[in-house]
Amino acid sequence: MVAYVAACAVVVGSALAAQPSPVAAQVEAGAVFGLPFADPPGPDTWLLGQVYGNSTGAFARRREWYRAGQGIHFGIDFSARCGTPIVAIGDGVVLKVDASEHGSAPHNLLIAHPNGYVSLYGHLLERPLLRVGQRVRRGEVIGLTGDPDLTCTSRPHLHLEIRDRTLSRAFNAHRLIDADWDALMLIGAFGRGFQRDLDDPRKWQSVYDQPDIRFGGPLINEFKHTWPRDWN
Repeated sequence: MVAYVAACAVVVGSALAAQPSPVAAQVEAGAVFGLPFADPPGPDTWLLGQVYGNSTGAFARRREWYRAGQGIHFGIDFSARCGTPIVAIGDGVVLKVDASEHGSAPHNLLIAHPNGYVSLYGHLLERPLLRVGQRVRRGEVIGLTGDPDLTCTSRPHLHLEIRDRTLSRAFNAHRLIDADWDALMLIGAFGRGFQRDLDDPRKWQSVYDQPDIRFGGPLINEFKHTWPRDWN
């Protein structure tokens, strides 16, 4: 098992060093942010968890956990041990600290960026040592990864969102963060498949074409015919 993980890590490292895929290149111009970790991905640092969008996991819980986000997972989850340093994905100003109205307990942090976006870092281990109005730089450590279950063993991860300045909309963060998502999806902790609408089977089947959402809007993934099977 150790050898398998190590081999996968080598594959991921090699893929990340390669040229981005044609699909990734199409969105590169809009990638204005960096990744939320200073270290490269790997089994000892961090791995991609749940992607943004209509993942199979989000679809299964669309009426419960993700109803507020129109039924899809409105952020990106990065699996990492509790206490892993998180860095700002861009220059900005601290907008909110521990804003429970935006979820992502036990602690969260929101940073407003000059380009009009707001990044939200959720499920932090402890209250960030930052104050509202404080300036931060891209790559600066702003917090530590935690676990929404408060165990640091069940599902420790960072939940990252990119919203507009009103905080009422969330954007597909894969299109805004400069990373080779195709390579990062080769290995990770969570399933990354997308739920399929059998009446429109090509819709929302890539990380790059997942829809932006409006908080409080109607569910957008109540498919009449779908796969995997809807058990709700």
